[in-house]
Amino acid sequence: MIATAVYTLAQEDALGTGGIQNWMLDNVLPLLLLTVAILLLWLGAGRGDNAGVMRRVGGIFIALAVIGLAVTGGGINIGTWLASLFGG
Repeated sequence: MIATAVYTLAQEDALGTGGIQNWMLDNVLPLLLLTVAILLLWLGAGRGDNAGVMRRVGGIFIALAVIGLAVTGGGINIGTWLASLFGG
């Protein structure tokens, strides 16, 4: 009975990871960003090391740019543009 239900589900709807990916983008990523922000404020700003905090924030911006390129698929367009600069 269960095998029949799973087989029927697999036939009607294509199984994939789209739902998990959207859930992670909507829930896990903002929670991680909030956690990193709180840790930066607690560890760095509490000691008065504002320059250290800003260095870490710069690294976080780079990491966010990489995540954005990976999620949107924009890396392909950037790679094509860079190749066109040198390809002639």
